[in-house]
Amino acid sequence: MSKVEPHEVSVSSSLAVGGDGLRRCAWVGRDQEYVRYHDEEWGVPLHGDRALFEKISLEGFQAGLSWISILRRRPAFRHAFLGFDPELVATFTPRDVDLLMTDAGIIRNRAKIEATIRNAAVTVGLTKHSPGALDALVWSFTPARADRPRQLVDLPAHTPESRALSAALRSLGFSFVGPTTMYALMQSGGLVDDHVEGCWRATEPNPASGAG
Repeated sequence: MSKVEPHEVSVSSSLAVGGDGLRRCAWVGRDQEYVRYHDEEWGVPLHGDRALFEKISLEGFQAGLSWISILRRRPAFRHAFLGFDPELVATFTPRDVDLLMTDAGIIRNRAKIEATIRNAAVTVGLTKHSPGALDALVWSFTPARADRPRQLVDLPAHTPESRALSAALRSLGFSFVGPTTMYALMQSGGLVDDHVEGCWRATEPNPASGAG
């Protein structure tokens, strides 16, 4: 995690107060793009086949890396993968893979690039005649209402629901969708609300995010 800005006050190991006076989950640190992401995106219910395909893809690229390294590159990823339109990405050829491997704006990992292309083809097969099918599948694994985490150490690496979602996606042919990666998807896509107690984004009680 990033270090806290000098003008930020550490309230605890789980919360920090920024220069704007708002308490946030301490993992945000000082990076302003991370602050914006925390405030505007993380934990907000995300719907749509294309949007979820993009999120699955980026979470896959994040595996083994920090999320901020992906977030800073997201514009370049969107350009390289044609806005993460599954139908377009599914048509990528080995030559396209070679070209992507020369793109310094993205994570140049051949296995992850090839997995994104395969996952696009699976997404097309799933949604072409059933628009919304990927959205429905992902959201069908929304956990039951849970207590809000009090501290960052209370956040799990994976859960029964993320393991089940991982297994379901793998059974369809998706890859780079392990249980930990899928729990990160659940957190960022709003299937769970893991803003800790005291964060300005936290609500009481912790709602089942699938309810919107």
